Amino acid sequence: MRVTVDVVGEGTHEVELGEDDTYVDLLEPLEYGRHEVSIVVDGQPVPEDQPVEVDHVRVLRLVQGG
Repeated sequence: MRVTVDVVGEGTHEVELGEDDTYVDLLEPLEYGRHEVSIVVDGQPVPEDQPVEVDHVRVLRLVQGG
């Protein structure tokens, strides 16, 4: 399955996933860790361990620092 990943403020990527891959698997080729981003589908955050069932997601990078 090919998924379009819109990383807000950074661009769009195409990621190829297997049938049972989860949202955390989606991050691996983008080199983002699960604690660095929030994955959003239809305006709602999704659990990282949930299987991917859509062909378009948005990724919001979380702000860190002090």
